[in-house]
Amino acid sequence: MRIGVDLGGTKIEGVLLANGGEQLARERVATPVHSYEAVVEAIAALVERLQAKVSGVATVGLGGPGAISSVTGLIKNSNTLAISGRALPADLGARLGCEVRFSNDANCFALSEAVDGAGAEYPTVFGVIIGTGTGGGVVIDKNVLVGVNSIAGEWGHNLMPGVTEARRCYCGRLDCIETYLCGGGLAKSYRVAGGQAILAPEIASRSAAGEVLATTVLDNYCRQLARALSGVINLLDPAAIVLGGGVSNIDIIYQKVPQYWTEYVFSDNCMTTVVKAKYGDSSGVRGAAWLW
Repeated sequence: MRIGVDLGGTKIEGVLLANGGEQLARERVATPVHSYEAVVEAIAALVERLQAKVSGVATVGLGGPGAISSVTGLIKNSNTLAISGRALPADLGARLGCEVRFSNDANCFALSEAVDGAGAEYPTVFGVIIGTGTGGGVVIDKNVLVGVNSIAGEWGHNLMPGVTEARRCYCGRLDCIETYLCGGGLAKSYRVAGGQAILAPEIASRSAAGEVLATTVLDNYCRQLARALSGVINLLDPAAIVLGGGVSNIDIIYQKVPQYWTEYVFSDNCMTTVVKAKYGDSSGVRGAAWLW
């Protein structure tokens, strides 16, 4: 059996899976914000409660923001500051008395969808989370590609091609793909075009209702997404791209993006499939369990 834990900024989710992937138990708790030690203890207590539901010993996988630095062994690139610069997997393993495997939350999402989700039938999968950010993960033959710098799949911090707006990213750079393609990026594009301060789902609803401005902005968003993903296809040539996160629920994406990326992909015919995640918000925690 496998226990997976997904550490988020506001909640920690745990799941207990049978060997075949069947969910046996699931629980959520609030993420402590006052100290690193409280985060470790909250995760450990959650794992222990899940472990107590079965007689055997379950493996433990943990997904979260950031990555393990190959230089220091500490968490880097995390927007959850409490764990940044800390040896989270090692500290949690010492608390639990077992090995804990860690991977970036986008890697866990991609792994979940590649093992038994929407990308299960494909040998190479690029998993994309387009929500509050634009995370990504690469899975080849059901194995996560981490990379020598532990940043494989971080497409969201490449330069967005074809823009001159100079949007500042939280990473300190200008015009990262994330600043245009995350949910907030779509909302900003709508405001910049003269629209109201509304969220991405409302923009999609207004477009579906016939609003010209919303339709124009959303069409441009699909073209930007196609342009950004074409770079991934030209480099990785994945069989499938699986989309998750809140923006992935905008159905027009699956129609327009494959149409538009044919203009940018270096091939006479792009056979890459783009599909919506099977497990939605549960993919991250399931992928953490599949790290074993």
